[in-house]
Amino acid sequence: MNGRKNAVAPTRLAARYGSVAVVTGASEGIGRAFAQALAKAGLDLILVARREKALAALAAELTAAHRVAVEVLALDLADPASCDTLLARTQGRDVGLLVAAAGFGTSGPLISSDPHEERAMIDVNCRAVVHLAQGFAARFVARGRGGLVLMSSLVAFQGTPFAANYAATKAYVQTLAEGLRAELKPKGVDVIASAPGPIRSGFAARANMRMGLAQGPRAVAQATLNALGRKGTVRPGWLAKGLEASLALLPRAGRTAIMARVMGGMTKHQNAQTKTQAAGSA
Repeated sequence: MNGRKNAVAPTRLAARYGSVAVVTGASEGIGRAFAQALAKAGLDLILVARREKALAALAAELTAAHRVAVEVLALDLADPASCDTLLARTQGRDVGLLVAAAGFGTSGPLISSDPHEERAMIDVNCRAVVHLAQGFAARFVARGRGGLVLMSSLVAFQGTPFAANYAATKAYVQTLAEGLRAELKPKGVDVIASAPGPIRSGFAARANMRMGLAQGPRAVAQATLNALGRKGTVRPGWLAKGLEASLALLPRAGRTAIMARVMGGMTKHQNAQTKTQAAGSA
C-alpha cells in the first residue's frame, strides 16, 4: 500500500472537503489508521475516543510527523449526551469530513451474551452514527461540500449467526449510507460505506473472537479515502474482495449458512471457556 498508485492525494482531500476532519474511534485500529492517513494528507484533526491518554499520544505523534493541528475529545459514544457534546464542541469549526469509525462487536449466541453490552453496541454502532451523521451532514449541506465515512462490514449483507446483533448493526449502517448518499450527493456531500473483512485490531479481542486470516487497518483507511467521492460502497483490501466474491452468487440463506460456519470457527473457543468456568464453579 506504499506505492504512488495507492497514495492518498492531499490536494484532492483538502480541495474537496476543507482542512478539518473529525475521526471517532481514533485511539486504535481502523480509526487510528484513518487519523494517520488524514494527517499525512495535511488535514487538521479532531480525534474522539474514550481513552484520553491514547488520543493525546496519537495527537503528539501526528503533530510532530505532519505538522497538523490535532484536538482531542475524550468521549464515550455509548452515552447519548456525548454526541451533543461533540457537535457543540465543533460548532464554528470548518469541519468538512466525518469518519465515524467508533464501534465494537460481540460474538457467540445472543441468548448467552450480556444484554447491557448488546444494547451499548447498538448505541455506539447505530445511534451515535446517525446522530453524528445527521448533525454534520446539515453543516456540510450549509457549506456546500463535505464527506461522511460510515463503517459497514462484510457481515452487513446477510444474517450472521454467532454475531447476529453485531451484523444487524452493520446492516443498519450500510443501509443508512446508501440512502444518505442518494439524498446528499445533489447537495455536494459525499457518503461512503466502508465494508472490510477481518481486520487485525483490538476489535477481535473485545468481541472474544479468534481470527485466522486478517488484514491490517491501514489498508482499510487507504482504500476508503481513495474511493470517497467516487464510490458508494468500498470493500477495502484483497481479503474483503475475495470473501465477498466467494459469497456473491449464493442466495441470502446460503450466505447466512456460510457465515454460520465462519463465525462458528471464530468462536469455538468460547465453548471451552464455558466448560472451564462451569468446572471451576462446581
